[in-house]
Amino acid sequence: MAKELPERNKIDDKYKWDLEDIYKTDEEWEKDFNRVKDKLKDIATFQGKLVNSSQNLLDGLNLIMEVEEVATRLYAYAHMRQDEDTRDQSYQSLFNRAQSLHNELASITSFMVPEILTLSREQMNKYLEEKEGLKLYRHLLDNILRQKDHYLSAKEERLIAMAGEVTQGPYNIFSMMNNADLTFPIIKDEKGEEVRVTHGRFIELMENKNRRVRKDAFKALYSKYNEFINTFASTLNTAVKSHIYYARVRKYNSALESALDDDNVPVDVYNNLIKTIKDNLKPMYKYMKLRKEILGVDELHMYDIYTPLVSDLDIKIPYEEAKEMVINGLKPLGDEYLNILKEGFNSGWIDVYENKGKRSGAYSSGCYGVHPYVLLNYTDNLDNVFTLAHEMGHAIHTYYSNKNQPFVYANYKIFVAEVASTLNETLLIKYLLENTQDEKKKKYLINHYLEQFRGTVYRQTMFAEFEKIIHEKVEQGQPLTSGLLKEIYKKLNEEYYGPDVVSDEEIALEWARIPHFYYNFYVYKYATGFSAATALANKILEEGDKAVQRYIQFLKSGDSDYPLNVLKKAGVDMSSPEPIESAISTFKEFVDRFEKLS
Repeated sequence: MAKELPERNKIDDKYKWDLEDIYKTDEEWEKDFNRVKDKLKDIATFQGKLVNSSQNLLDGLNLIMEVEEVATRLYAYAHMRQDEDTRDQSYQSLFNRAQSLHNELASITSFMVPEILTLSREQMNKYLEEKEGLKLYRHLLDNILRQKDHYLSAKEERLIAMAGEVTQGPYNIFSMMNNADLTFPIIKDEKGEEVRVTHGRFIELMENKNRRVRKDAFKALYSKYNEFINTFASTLNTAVKSHIYYARVRKYNSALESALDDDNVPVDVYNNLIKTIKDNLKPMYKYMKLRKEILGVDELHMYDIYTPLVSDLDIKIPYEEAKEMVINGLKPLGDEYLNILKEGFNSGWIDVYENKGKRSGAYSSGCYGVHPYVLLNYTDNLDNVFTLAHEMGHAIHTYYSNKNQPFVYANYKIFVAEVASTLNETLLIKYLLENTQDEKKKKYLINHYLEQFRGTVYRQTMFAEFEKIIHEKVEQGQPLTSGLLKEIYKKLNEEYYGPDVVSDEEIALEWARIPHFYYNFYVYKYATGFSAATALANKILEEGDKAVQRYIQFLKSGDSDYPLNVLKKAGVDMSSPEPIESAISTFKEFVDRFEKLS
């Protein structure tokens, strides 16, 4: 009998998030939905009059923020309800309605920016002096004027906003295919028992000590993607075209420049990341060679990449134990931070275990005015302990931001988002290494850190380069066929993993299962975030309370300043390659340390 996933109603309630903290019933959701619908008409009355006076500007901005706050709550509830069981059509419908409302709101408010852009800097300053309440919106208004060259007329902005529902299509189709429609084959585990490959189990199977199990799981997963590879290529091709469409209508030189400008991040930061990593592939190659030697294999295949190199140490970590490990690891962040962490563990923030139909992976989400939420698909291994620390980093960043910023600045940029999550992982690994004398366990933990670095810095930079290449291909008029995507991906895989790794044919399909390629140049932020987090974690451990206070201030800053500025105030300059080079030095030290223990 195959090990199948449980239905959601079989999971203990204490391991489920409590979405009733957002809406006690679906009926309450409906009331807010109708309230927003009615308020859309009120917003429309400001069109053509928004900047006629400082009072109009203030009233209009206040109303838009009020409605957007409720709309984000509607969206959060609907998407998290759907993610509990993606097969549930009632919540698919609720999510689709929330998404449509979001697009309708974007369409209705599309006059806001073009009308603000008709103001001169002098007129804007005059309005700010006239109305004390407008000072709240100073950074928002400055940011709009900064991007003046890339906004169009109110009529054109409305047309662009109306296209939102269509351009979201590729990701929605991918998500449904990936989470709801794909059923992966059953394989036999190391005991000969049947087990179905799932998204949640895949990495666990890749970590299996039995090479036959790893190989079978690897081939089983990718055989299913291969069945639909042309569909996945088509959805990704269309997603890339939508990114380019928005870049071109807004008069950017490239989709990359357009995506980065929202964070006010220069293209050089992206290109420098790729260049710095590619100039420093030797430590990665050394690690792969070491992996091959320790595993004692003639050929190191892609299904050998994840299995721990300490084969006789099998660490199983139940969820309750994982929580204690995270609390202990994050003690350098102080009592205030730890109290928020414990509140999150005990107050319905987290959806812990995988169930049938549940969205794969892990994330932190939520809405203003309600505590954040975390989705996990927890299995009892060390990797999932780090995932818990990672997602709670996001959640507590959101908690601090929401508590200390008004709604307009609460939603911090993704560029800084990965700092808080990765810093937690960095502190946890350092704590665990310091608190074990067992050489095998120490070796296991170093191996975990090396895997974390490989996955977060080297692999995500490879993803970032893949994104850059495929966007450039489409910008040059070349369609992304499945054959071309496989060719590009396999070549990059060979380049980043080096001569001691066999790039199996199946790995050329990996792009088909990565949701982040639909997120418009998102993944590079994992690598820059990891580098910034490494620097900040070191400062916290070296300087103590002073560095902690700077870091907590960073968490409280939200979107009240540009990301590079917020990080600079915390003590890291991401416009230079120095933090990335420093992170690579740490990786190299860990590789050398691992080699000595082997």
